[in-house]
Amino acid sequence: MKLDSTRTPEETVNVNAPESIPTEMKAWEVVKPGPIDGDPSPLRFTTKPVPKPARGEVLVHVITCGVCHTDLHVTEGDLPVHKDHVTPGHEIVGRVVKNGPDTSRFKLGDRIGIPWLRWTCGVCEYCRAGKENLCPNSLYTGWDHDGGYAEYVTVPEGFAYRIPERFDSVTAAPLLCAGIIGYRAFERANVPAGGRLGLYGFGGSAHLTAQIAMDQGIEVHVLTRGKDARQFALQLGAASANGAYDLPPVKLDSAIIYAPVGDIVPKALEALKPGGTLAMAGIHSTDIPQLSYTDHIFHEKNLTSVESNTRRDGEEFLTLADRLKIHPKTTEYPLAHADEALKYVSRGDIEGACVLRVSEG
Repeated sequence: MKLDSTRTPEETVNVNAPESIPTEMKAWEVVKPGPIDGDPSPLRFTTKPVPKPARGEVLVHVITCGVCHTDLHVTEGDLPVHKDHVTPGHEIVGRVVKNGPDTSRFKLGDRIGIPWLRWTCGVCEYCRAGKENLCPNSLYTGWDHDGGYAEYVTVPEGFAYRIPERFDSVTAAPLLCAGIIGYRAFERANVPAGGRLGLYGFGGSAHLTAQIAMDQGIEVHVLTRGKDARQFALQLGAASANGAYDLPPVKLDSAIIYAPVGDIVPKALEALKPGGTLAMAGIHSTDIPQLSYTDHIFHEKNLTSVESNTRRDGEEFLTLADRLKIHPKTTEYPLAHADEALKYVSRGDIEGACVLRVSEG
């Protein structure tokens, strides 16, 4: 996807012209969680009522929606059902077409981004401590509430982001989860200046994290099962690319696991230098096998996880992505082919990120 500072047709629409909002829309829903390749499919492309924005919410006409591995977890049942017949999708770019009561942040026509984190209570001990990602009352787009595999979606205005003008709407979509979660994982991994970072799995999030790291002079080593993904990593500038269960050619200061596979954890810990940190970036993982204290934990190695993100993470990452000119690689699908995009993601040999084109904006 070519990036430049010029505005594409979707960015030059007449934002002052009111949009006629229909009563129904095309959308996907999870009928019954199960394997994405199953028969019958866990997903159904159907017609739903256009949602109405509640107090503090805005209604957004979706332009694009990224296809995240978390959508696969919701669809296949790795995550428990929070809403029956939910519409997945939480890397959403669209335009505000209606303001609900008590909203003032956005004007009609503003292009905004809708992320995974939909709402937090603001009063619990974690929210008050600036750790809203740990809020026990938190809600999530495409899990607790219908998401962006649809023509329209609502969002509380305080949890949406303004999109830097540099990024067109296809390019911007993966930034809203793959990018933000990758950034938080990068921060949690405590990579030293000029250090060596291992990335296990190389999909949408990892390929953005790799760019952030390499732009800051960090040596990146990729370990992933997909041959195409390994080749893509080398093209981006990774120092090495090997299989997911291989040891990297050098000891690592830090590592991040994006693949939802607990079996990788012992290998990743083994690959760390003394004092190194391993961060697990997924919302779901298979169980971790038994660890050896001597082989895996000793020498003050650290194992941590990533749970969602704060809104501050998102603002910091989007500012950084704009400044560093982060360049997501995208494969575009029409909304009606969302199930095919998820099947591609499930194979684990993706180059960059998949994005659904929902409208022309």
